Amino acid sequence: MNLFEDTYKTIEQATEGLYKDKGSKFIAYAYPFRDATDLKQVITEMKSLHPKARHHCWAYRLTTDRSIFRLNDDGEPSGTAGRPILNVLLSQDLTNIIVVVVRYFGGTLLGVPGLINAYKSATQDAINQANIITRTVNDVYEVHVEYPQLNELMRVVKDEELTLLEQHFDNECSLVFEIRQSRVNQTLGQLQRLENVKVKYLKSV
Repeated sequence: MNLFEDTYKTIEQATEGLYKDKGSKFIAYAYPFRDATDLKQVITEMKSLHPKARHHCWAYRLTTDRSIFRLNDDGEPSGTAGRPILNVLLSQDLTNIIVVVVRYFGGTLLGVPGLINAYKSATQDAINQANIITRTVNDVYEVHVEYPQLNELMRVVKDEELTLLEQHFDNECSLVFEIRQSRVNQTLGQLQRLENVKVKYLKSV
């Protein structure tokens, strides 16, 4: 991702794909995925959904700069399952996504090329069913103002088309919102013109 690119591609919702070869069945499940700590839950659900499957192989890609990924062959020969799944995500330039492919063994060995093709094809079928969407890379900020300045703050929120995540109104009001990265400097300039404003950066999403 270059310095000025503030968008990324992911899938809108979960989808399924299927590939069959010599009696073996490969079912791919693609999910939007933003937190690696959810991995265990995803794999547990897959194993309870398909307890008789021979393998539950997976790969994920995370973060808006596409820098984090993991893969697992789950007993298949090294490089024949997780890597082909990941390669589909790389070729489509998708992130914040996990694909799990469960395999029911059909009794005939497919060999390394056959396995690579099967895991790739099942994954590609799941991605083909998905609605691929482009999201902006946003920074999350928390802003505190005195109540009399609230209207001015809300005007900035409206003018800059900010996405509100939280709001608390009292003598001092606080808002948490997302700002598209390419517009951060402009928006912060608007906010800093307000009296008694406190602006705090929280994270990027």
